[in-house]
Formats: sequence, C-alpha cells, structure tokens
Amino acid sequence: MTLYSSILLFYGVMTVIGFVSMWRDKRQAKQRAWRTPEATLLTIAFLGGALGTLLAMQLVRHKTRTAKFQLFVPLAILLHATVWILWIRS
Repeated sequence: MTLYSSILLFYGVMTVIGFVSMWRDKRQAKQRAWRTPEATLLTIAFLGGALGTLLAMQLVRHKTRTAKFQLFVPLAILLHATVWILWIRS
C-alpha cells in the first residue's frame, strides 16, 4: 500500500466516523438519551473527519445552529487542505 492510498484510506475512514458520530448524536438527541460531547465531535472533525461531519450537518440537519460547529468544521477542512497543499508543493 502506498503512502497516498494509506492517506486516502485514513480520510475515508475518518469521514465515515465523522458522519456516523453526528448521525448517532442526532438520533440520541431525538430520543433524549446520552449524547456525544461536542468536544468529541469537534475532535473527530479536526482529526480528519471534518468532511463527514459537514455532510452530516447538512444531510441530518444536526448542529447547524451551533456557532462552534459553523466555525470550526469548515476551519478544520481548510486546515487540512492547507497542510496537504503545502506538503505536496514542497
């Protein structure tokens, strides 16, 4: 497995984890059950799951009014994109 395919696999897995975490938290919110802490959801986003988190925000309509998520999820995507652009250009 090459480095690039490992990186793509990592981001694919993190995207799924980000989406499922947000979907599960939304489901738990509807059932008034135990919720995933916002810090955990944002950590998943910053560790590479931001795309899945953003997709869930739009498709599941979860955390769309929360200022932290409106700011930090796109920021996480921008941060990762910037790091990869700089890494590829070097």
